Amino acid sequence: MEFKRKVYDKLLKWKKRSGGRTSVLIEGARRVGKSTVAESFARNEYKSYIIIDFANASKRILDAFEYLYDIDLFYQNLLINFPVRMYPRKSLIIFDEVQRFPKARESTKYLVKDGRYDIISTGSLISIKENVENIVIPSEEEKIRMYPMDFEEFIWAEGAENLWNHISDCYQKRTVPDRTVHEMAMRIFREYMLVGGMPQAVNAFFSNHRDFNAADIEKRNILNLYRDDIRKAAKKYSSKVSAVFEHIPAALSKHEKRIVLSEIDDNGRFSKYDEPLYWLEDSMICNLCYLCNDPSVGFALNIDESRVKAYLCDTGLLVSLAFSENELSDNTLYNAIMNGKLSLNEGMLYENVIAQMITAKGRKLYYYTHYSTEKKRNDIEIDFLLSNESKLNFKIFPVEVKSSKNYTTTSLDAFKNRFKIRIAKSIIIHPKNCSFSDEMDKYPPYMVPLLFS
Repeated sequence: MEFKRKVYDKLLKWKKRSGGRTSVLIEGARRVGKSTVAESFARNEYKSYIIIDFANASKRILDAFEYLYDIDLFYQNLLINFPVRMYPRKSLIIFDEVQRFPKARESTKYLVKDGRYDIISTGSLISIKENVENIVIPSEEEKIRMYPMDFEEFIWAEGAENLWNHISDCYQKRTVPDRTVHEMAMRIFREYMLVGGMPQAVNAFFSNHRDFNAADIEKRNILNLYRDDIRKAAKKYSSKVSAVFEHIPAALSKHEKRIVLSEIDDNGRFSKYDEPLYWLEDSMICNLCYLCNDPSVGFALNIDESRVKAYLCDTGLLVSLAFSENELSDNTLYNAIMNGKLSLNEGMLYENVIAQMITAKGRKLYYYTHYSTEKKRNDIEIDFLLSNESKLNFKIFPVEVKSSKNYTTTSLDAFKNRFKIRIAKSIIIHPKNCSFSDEMDKYPPYMVPLLFS
């Protein structure tokens, strides 16, 4: 089953804008669908194409890159390996898994200058410094980040595009969806939270009549691929990366949800784990959320990198990482979440999926806490900080995520009193329907992709 992906439209814009003057690199974590969307684009938008998969490329193909000093000779040696006729300005070459052969990525500088064919590369872990330290990154390369399927793409896969159009219309008009629409959207959202957005898992789920166990098998295979990546690619600090990766569910199940290194390593210090954390972020396996000490003057300028939350890139993967196969195989857990009756871990899943949605919008993740010396505890805890991204009139949108229908707004109220002049509006994400006021908007989680579009 091939799914409609938003990256396709970005590729169309690149093709129209570039006219062969740049190549494009689709980068993302393993199994998010990079190769599939690249080949679909090639098949639909070009007269012919070839795919060079550097995970399995022959020595003859790799040797062709030794002839880049003569582009005619390079193409002669390369294309002799493919039974496809190529047409100048009407054909495409896909460099798949290009991080496995950095020289191919470097070659796009010369191939773009030649202008004969368009070039699309796909890569996992492509921004890791070990993969690019010996090459010149081509300035002619544009980048497109690809994430797991977002909620809108999941709804498309569900065949409920009309439902999404109605929800979008309600959001634009600031009207409240009726109860039937809300309940239907929440059901699909819970499916998304459990299945996630990895195309193989989504395909297994729908192809097997909404079978969560079929999706779980695919997700566990992907988690094992990530473990292999960590062992092979993280090199000198692979054990530390692995320790952080496996610890994510435990960290997110706690109240503060941040990574506490002493729980991983008795001698754990940020100076020992900074590179492993950055590795997980660069690989796009994790979405890191940093503490912002003073959000009133901007987020990135006032972060404490040693106090970080690590969310998994896909909430469906988090479900499979957090729970054993035995816990999931009898469907008890799935039924509890689908029926909104799992209180112990649902907050962890809700917060992770909201982090995933915000990241998919191209936003960085920040949070805020304030420690009260009088109370000897944090008296303000804001899950996420968003802004209007204005440099002249900077405004904050504090976001609280609530998995229960019953909650208080104590932290948001205290945060508002502390930073009132900078706050545009407070936002609560909760399982209930929408409600609006001058100072606070409340949205169900399925509307998050529509915020800050």
